Amino acid sequence: MGHPYPIREIARQAGLSEATVDRVLNGRGGVRENTAREVRQAITDLDRQRTQVRLVGRTFMIDIVMQTPERFSTAVRAALEAELPALHPAVLRSRFHFRETGPVTELTRTLDRIARRGSQGVILKAPDVPEVTAAVGRLVEAGIPVVTLVTDLPSTARLAYVGIDNRAAGATAAYLMGQWLGDRPGNVLTSLSSGFFRNEEEREMGFRSAMRTRHPERAVVEIAEGQGLDATQYDLVRAALERDPQIRAVYSIGGGNIATLRAFEDLGRECAVFVAHDLDHDNDRLLREHRLSAVLHHDLRQDMREACHIVMRAHGALPPAGPTVPSAIQVVTPYNMPW
Repeated sequence: MGHPYPIREIARQAGLSEATVDRVLNGRGGVRENTAREVRQAITDLDRQRTQVRLVGRTFMIDIVMQTPERFSTAVRAALEAELPALHPAVLRSRFHFRETGPVTELTRTLDRIARRGSQGVILKAPDVPEVTAAVGRLVEAGIPVVTLVTDLPSTARLAYVGIDNRAAGATAAYLMGQWLGDRPGNVLTSLSSGFFRNEEEREMGFRSAMRTRHPERAVVEIAEGQGLDATQYDLVRAALERDPQIRAVYSIGGGNIATLRAFEDLGRECAVFVAHDLDHDNDRLLREHRLSAVLHHDLRQDMREACHIVMRAHGALPPAGPTVPSAIQVVTPYNMPW
C-alpha cells in the first residue's frame, strides 16, 4: 500500500508496534485482519491530517473514543478534522475508536489499551456505568487527561465536560412540543437510545418536568434501548404505536429517526410534531424534506475546539482559562439551516 509515512509514524497513529506495522505493510502474514485494518485506517487518518503533520510545533496525540451511531461519529470526525489546522500553537493528531454498540467490556478494553500505550488526552462519549468510571480512573492515574463530550461522567476524575445543558435541551423540546401541538389532543413518544447515557437521561427528565408543568393532560410514553439504530428502533416504535393509538408526536432523544417515521407511515399514523437532536446526515435530510419539525443542535466544531483546548491547557500549551460553559442550544428548522 503506497504512502509517504515512516513506519514509526504509522505505528504511533495506529497504536501498534513498529514490527507489526512492518509485517502488514510488507505482507509477511501472521497478522489478524482487524490489525491490518487498523494499519490501513492509520494511513487514511494520516492522509486526512497531513496539513497538520507538516506544521512545526509541539505535537499532541489525542484519542477520541465514542459509543454512538455511525452518523454521529462521522459528524464528530468531520468537526474535529475541520478544526485541526487552527489549533495553534500545538499540532494535534487524532486516533479514532468508534463503536455503535456492544458489551461495555470492549469499550473498557479500548480505554485500558490507551492507558497502557499512552496518549496526551482522551475525548470520550460513553455510558455512565461503573466499569467505564473505573477505566477513566485508570486513564487519569496514568496521567492522561479525559474530557467527556456530549454526555458526562460526573463521578469520574474527568477534566471537564463539553456539550449542551441537557436538562435545558429537554425543557426546550417540551416548550416547542406544547406550542406546536396547541389544543390538539394526543400523547408524546420519547425515544432514548439507552438508559445508560447520562445526557439522554437528563434530556428526558427536563422534557418530562416541563411537560408535567405546562401540559399535564398529555401522557409521555417512553421507549429505550434502540441504540439509535434503525433496525432496532423500528420494532420499538411500532410496538409503542400499536399499544397507544393516542401517540401523535415524538421527542427523539437518541436517534433512529428514519425508522421512527417509517413505523408511523406503515401504520398509517400521522406524526404531527417531531423534535430531534443533532444535524447529522440523516436529520439534515429529514429536516430539508420537512419530515422533522425542528432539530436541537449544537456547534460540534466549537465543542471539539474547546475539548482540544482543554487538553492543551492540561499540558501547559495554553494559558489557564475559566470554567467550561455549556454549548449554546440552537433550534434549527427547515428555514434556518446553517448550510
